[in-house]
Amino acid sequence: MEINEFIKNFADQFDDTDASEITAETNFRDLEEWSSMIGLSVLNMSEKKYGVTLTFDELKSANTVQELFDVIANKQK
Repeated sequence: MEINEFIKNFADQFDDTDASEITAETNFRDLEEWSSMIGLSVLNMSEKKYGVTLTFDELKSANTVQELFDVIANKQK
């Protein structure tokens, strides 16, 4: 799993946020479009694309895209 691919897949969960606004350092909770529905989409994306089931607590523990990537990458091992 590569971070750039993950960022693209993460950005695809947003309808109105330009993908160029999302980097590894982005605090995704600060994005205007972030909502609980997008959070559910991210959980679904994690399972479908990476075969990793994230808990709500794991999602809540991550603040940046990089931190979320790290949680998923560690669960894949």
